[in-house]
Amino acid sequence: MSVIDELLSHNRHYVAEHGHRELPTIPQLHLAVLTCMDSRLDLFGALGLDLGQVHLIRNAGGLATEDAIRSLLLSQYLLKTKSVMVIHHTRCGLETFEEDTLQTELTEVKGARPPFTLGAYNDVDKSVRETVAILKGSSFVEQFEIRGFVFNVDDGDLREITEL
Repeated sequence: MSVIDELLSHNRHYVAEHGHRELPTIPQLHLAVLTCMDSRLDLFGALGLDLGQVHLIRNAGGLATEDAIRSLLLSQYLLKTKSVMVIHHTRCGLETFEEDTLQTELTEVKGARPPFTLGAYNDVDKSVRETVAILKGSSFVEQFEIRGFVFNVDDGDLREITEL
């Protein structure tokens, strides 16, 4: 049985236990969270969240990419979120390589250079500040409240970056 087949089996049990429930489309807390795709981030548990409360926008690094800004635009404009939390984390995979080196390797392996940056960084606090600055500088992101944080993957602590 493949991993996907196992997950489908878990889903059948989940549906049987939880039944039908209809949650509103608009997040109850009017909050969008831009964060990393890292599987060690349990933000529902760490922040005490439940389904239907926030939008989680995930990508490698939790960076303010074009697609992240697109998602925030739709979240705010159509689905009435106001506040934005940017959450990066300790020991991120983006800290494990140099941008130019990996771009060169990928060009050799794939036969073409990726048309986007990969987002490598070596200072998580600086990366949070840069992401928040990009969002605050975007005319497509409403400026209600945008705050940045670092999540410690080893103990779950969430530290705010206040020098933005």
